[in-house]
Amino acid sequence: MSQKPTRDQGLRLRSQLKSKRPRFRRQESWRYKRVSQVWRKPDGIDSKMRRKAKGWPASAEIGYRGPRRSRHLHPSGYREVVVRNSDELAKVDPSTQAIRIAHTVGMKKRAEISLRAGERHIHILNPLPEEKPPEEEVEEEVTDKGAKEDEKEERETEESAEAEAGQTKKESEGENED
Repeated sequence: MSQKPTRDQGLRLRSQLKSKRPRFRRQESWRYKRVSQVWRKPDGIDSKMRRKAKGWPASAEIGYRGPRRSRHLHPSGYREVVVRNSDELAKVDPSTQAIRIAHTVGMKKRAEISLRAGERHIHILNPLPEEKPPEEEVEEEVTDKGAKEDEKEERETEESAEAEAGQTKKESEGENED
C-alpha cells in the first residue's frame, strides 16, 4: 500500500525537478538578435532541434512536466484565487487557497478586502504596502530638523570666522598703507 504524496512533498519534488530541467530556448535564438528566446516549437523540415539531433538543445516535452500534486500551486503551497470584491471571499477555503486581489481594484475596496481576509485568516498574495506608524514619521522629521539645525549652525560659525578673518586682513592692509 503506497501513500499519496502530500502537498509539501509535491512542492519539494517540483523544485528538485525544476533544478534539473533544462532552460528551453527557441531555436537559433542564441544566433540571431531578432529571434526572441521565448519557447516556440521547431517545425522546419530540416530542423535539427525537431529531429532531436545530438548537440542541439532539448525541446519541451511531456516528460519534463511537474508532479500532479503541485501543479497550479503558488510557491507558498496555496492554490491561487483572484478576488475582485469582498463578497467573493465567501467562496475561498483558507486552508488550501490564497487570494490575489485583482489589479483593477482600487485602494478603498482593496483595504476592505484585506480587512475581511484578515478576519477569516485568508493569505493574501499581493497585500497592501505597510505604512509606517505616525510616531515613527514624527521621529524621523525631528531628527531631520535637528540635523538641519546643526548644519545651519556650522555654516553660520564658518561664515563668522571668515568675516573676522576678512576684517583683520583689511585692518592689516590699512596699516601697511600708512
